[in-house]
Amino acid sequence: MGTVTQSSLQERSFLLTMVDTLTLVLAGVLAYSLGATALDRRGYLPAFLKVSGPITTLHTKRGRAALDWLARPKRFWRAFGNIGVGFGLFILAGMFLTVLFSGISSLQQPEANPIQEPKNALVIPGLNDFLPLAAAPEIIFGLLVGMIVHEGGHGLLCRVEDIDIDSMGVALFTIIPLGAFVEPDEESRAKADRGAQTRMFAAGVTNNFVITALAFLLLFGPVAGSIQAVGGVAVGGALPGSPAADASLGEGDVITGINGTEVTNQSTLRDALGDADGRTVAVSLHEDETKRIQRSVFVTVAVLDGPLGIDRGDTITSVNGTAVHTVSGLVDAVENRTVATLETADGNQTTGPIGAYVSRVAEGGPFADDGGPAGESVVITRFDGTRIIGQSQLLDALEGTDPGETVDIEAYVDGERRTYSVTLEENPRDGTGFLGVVGIQPGISGIVVNDFGIQSYPAETYLGILGGNGDLDIPLGQQIILLITLPLASVAAPGLTFNFAGFLGPITDFYTVTGPLAGLGGGVFVVANLLFWTAWVNLNLAVFNLIPLFPLDGGHLLRTGTESIVARTPVNKRWAVRTVTVSVGLVMFGSLMLMLFGPQLLT
Repeated sequence: MGTVTQSSLQERSFLLTMVDTLTLVLAGVLAYSLGATALDRRGYLPAFLKVSGPITTLHTKRGRAALDWLARPKRFWRAFGNIGVGFGLFILAGMFLTVLFSGISSLQQPEANPIQEPKNALVIPGLNDFLPLAAAPEIIFGLLVGMIVHEGGHGLLCRVEDIDIDSMGVALFTIIPLGAFVEPDEESRAKADRGAQTRMFAAGVTNNFVITALAFLLLFGPVAGSIQAVGGVAVGGALPGSPAADASLGEGDVITGINGTEVTNQSTLRDALGDADGRTVAVSLHEDETKRIQRSVFVTVAVLDGPLGIDRGDTITSVNGTAVHTVSGLVDAVENRTVATLETADGNQTTGPIGAYVSRVAEGGPFADDGGPAGESVVITRFDGTRIIGQSQLLDALEGTDPGETVDIEAYVDGERRTYSVTLEENPRDGTGFLGVVGIQPGISGIVVNDFGIQSYPAETYLGILGGNGDLDIPLGQQIILLITLPLASVAAPGLTFNFAGFLGPITDFYTVTGPLAGLGGGVFVVANLLFWTAWVNLNLAVFNLIPLFPLDGGHLLRTGTESIVARTPVNKRWAVRTVTVSVGLVMFGSLMLMLFGPQLLT
């Protein structure tokens, strides 16, 4: 008879929860569709509301007079539209390459990526893994703003270019905003010249980019500047079975002291734990609460198929037969051992190299050129005579090198000890020595341990990314990329274990409001959330709409742009335009399908 493990029970529970959620969602959609269709057929719905299954559209002819009034400075709007066209075409080319190479990457590396899950392509809080239900009001607000300014841009440029409008409105998936629309009169649009149509098609995404910039500027300026991280180490969560979980230490708590020693950040926490005697320590929290926790070497992060064969959630109890109860004890035990046997609380033993785990030796880099195993993973245990226990020691050693310097490397490849003499090149980021490796994994041989089994929340780092008084010191370009990927941080940004969905729930316990906006109290967090999600949603709406695929705006811009180029050549214009637009559209559709469904089909 088979054995039922805790892991299998958790997997079954997760699957049952997913089935129940999807069943409820589908049942709700079906009930809405049947009910709305029945009401429509019986004539109970007003004329401006039309139903087609779960899709509901609200139509109106109001607002055209306001658009006519706004369209009066036509020269200004045309100049604005031309700027939008230039910027839009640039992004369109980038989206073509991005989608194409992402599709190709799905063929070459079909491993499943959470971002590529089909459900995560939908902007539905709660269903999308990166859009939590708690942020639903802010996300829906951002969607409404995005759709209004997007379609409003199309409508405004229609009137600037004297294109008539049949109606305007909003499309809903049941009660969830799905999109807005402006229905131009097709005969009137066809009579407009190519430049007028191009400006009209680009106007929506241009407005989305403008809203994105304004929202981020407000967030970067007075709002994030009024938020400060409280002192201490923010606890994002405690793993099941860990000492922290046993002591009810978890999300929202902030560690401010160990045995009476003040803790202000991760470094001071490590120092305080290293100085503390005994297995049991007194942990002071931000709310003047103290908890006594019995320490153990708990694994919070573990690289899949790493060199030690240890999983997240394991507790390391001994090294080479000697008991260890703290992280400092573990470090002392492995400091002079490049290979060690570790035992976990469940009795499993594993023997492997102890050092900095590198995912891959870069092909064509200095390490590979001087004999390193190009394309393979290695564990570096010594660097120019210095013992390397984990990631931090290797990074510190590299920071102290210069380009052209030759260093001796001791590394383990497939469990075999090898030595190399490597001449370093220049690191393009900071001018130090460059070894030529990719993915120096955190921790010791790819595992991260701490005394409590907590996952610290990078409160100051996220605040710095948002433009506040955080601990961030990186170039602006990198900061913008991090800002855009914050909701996907745990997947998109190495080293960040939590996605950022805004200042929600227990996360607000990690921050305080100061300065001129202090009078608003928690209202500052609400404003910050609205600005963040409005900017993020508008940016994604604009970028998605610039994929060169019909019926998106990118498809229309591709057509008008192709027409403009073909008009200057002697070839058959209609045939050439159709060939280009259909070919690009098929490539984009195929690439999108590979992005979304390739990993599931190919694995």
